[in-house]
Amino acid sequence: MLERPDIPTLEQVEKASREQLAKWYRFLPSGETPQQQKVVDRIAVRFKKMGGMTKELSQRIGYGGI
Repeated sequence: MLERPDIPTLEQVEKASREQLAKWYRFLPSGETPQQQKVVDRIAVRFKKMGGMTKELSQRIGYGGI
């Protein structure tokens, strides 16, 4: 179990939509433990493979553009 409830599990990352990955990619901390860092790294890899950030996606998740 991860110590931070805001860090998803690897299973959640594998099932996440591009929009959910974008939210995690943009707003999650980098991870305090090796396990958390592994999750954060996997978010980045999956998100980039799905096309990464666009201006529209950035606005949709509440970041106001790239």
